[in-house]
Amino acid sequence: MIDSGTLVLFGAKGNLARVKLIPGLFHLDACGKLPPAMKILSVGRQEVSDDAWVAEIKDMLEKKFKGNYDQLVFDRFIKRNIYHCNLPDDPDAFKKFALKLNDDKKFTKNFAFFLSVRPSDFALIVDQLAEQNLLDESQGGYRRVLIEKPFGTDLETAIELQTSIEKHLKESQIYRIDHYLGKTALQNILITRFGNSIFEPLWNNQYIDHIQITNHEQLGAGDRTTFYDATGALRDMIQSHLLQMLALTTMNRPKSFSPDAIREEKIKVLESIKAIPSASFDDFTFRAQYKSGKIDGENVPGYLEELERDGLSPSSVTETYAAIKLFIDNEKWKGVPIYLRTAKRLHEAGTYISIKFKNENSIIKNSNANWLIMSIQPKETTHFEIQTKIPGLNDFDFRTSNLECFNRLDGDESIDAYETLMLDLMSGNQSRFLHINEVKAQWKLIDPIIAHWMKNKTPVVQYPAGSCDPIESKIIFENNEQFWRKSLHE
Repeated sequence: MIDSGTLVLFGAKGNLARVKLIPGLFHLDACGKLPPAMKILSVGRQEVSDDAWVAEIKDMLEKKFKGNYDQLVFDRFIKRNIYHCNLPDDPDAFKKFALKLNDDKKFTKNFAFFLSVRPSDFALIVDQLAEQNLLDESQGGYRRVLIEKPFGTDLETAIELQTSIEKHLKESQIYRIDHYLGKTALQNILITRFGNSIFEPLWNNQYIDHIQITNHEQLGAGDRTTFYDATGALRDMIQSHLLQMLALTTMNRPKSFSPDAIREEKIKVLESIKAIPSASFDDFTFRAQYKSGKIDGENVPGYLEELERDGLSPSSVTETYAAIKLFIDNEKWKGVPIYLRTAKRLHEAGTYISIKFKNENSIIKNSNANWLIMSIQPKETTHFEIQTKIPGLNDFDFRTSNLECFNRLDGDESIDAYETLMLDLMSGNQSRFLHINEVKAQWKLIDPIIAHWMKNKTPVVQYPAGSCDPIESKIIFENNEQFWRKSLHE
């Protein structure tokens, strides 16, 4: 149940707010998910008249819904929306902002602040909100702050940011976003595991050979070369999204399915992952860059060519392909390698979790057999491969048959991840947001790899755009029978 309150969007003129947040709030309103008295206060750095802001909202909705929306819902939504300009050069900007927000005739005492701003502004805005007494819950009502990714760029900066904001906020007030956790398909991992009694008894090192957690893109760095070259695939995807997928896949059954209980088990498993041995980085990690090639028949440039085009260093060793091997230090997962990989400009786009079951107890010795794949995108499916007999006189002629469970069917409600997370923010559900201990555990794992790769400036392996995994990436496998899944079905 969502209490009436005010959602304050900092960065309302930015791309995320225009493409995702405001259209998402409109969709939630159309679905009847927003309380009647709820207000949306959009904060930007430019002066905009009321009429101009209404016109901008209408333009956002036209681009998203192509005119396919109810006029009555639009009129209701517009009445919720108020624009406020925080001029960056006005020393009294936040004082004026607080004066507006404290108007009891317009706003309730429940405030949720969504910081869709530059990471360098996170702590500054929290300081200024606190200075105006807008974060104190002792006066009644809730005060919540949602902080966009990334929460720091390494462990040190994450701790610095946490130290700054925890002067004003309790952990229960902080919502650190990883938008992947808002995806329905990710939420389905727990349902698949704990809602089907056939899986959990097999979910351990006695039956599972290894796990692969995969994110592939066909897109390249595009016009984001400056950002990407300073970030790389490891920070961009593995540190956040893929490690969260690992946690959901390997965590123990929580005592309950309350937000706190789920987060508690995720923290336990993330803190149980063994650090990569310093002498074995080359056996546990692999990086590469895409070179020119073809995507869907179209010639595309290589990563270094894109850097040179944009005036950046053409000798960069920033990875566009990253793969790492991890082990969890507990009895349940002892000895089970977990492979995480992410790449740009690969042969296909897809995000999925592949569980490889052992073959020791099978009468069929087929190293390719016995897979369960949970697909996150573009298809939302649970894919189970089993061995079946081919009809005929030979008793042991077999083939692999596929059991495909479509998690999304025609007519199912479509909710964007940000819509889910905004509802969670307003309802106080933190289960799909990161606890600070999760953030710390993830950076502790990734920081040593980044440091090791930064020291090594020799050119990295090149793979053609549109190809499959570089053959050199097999160096991280535990044995010769293990191989990368090329796609959901092979």
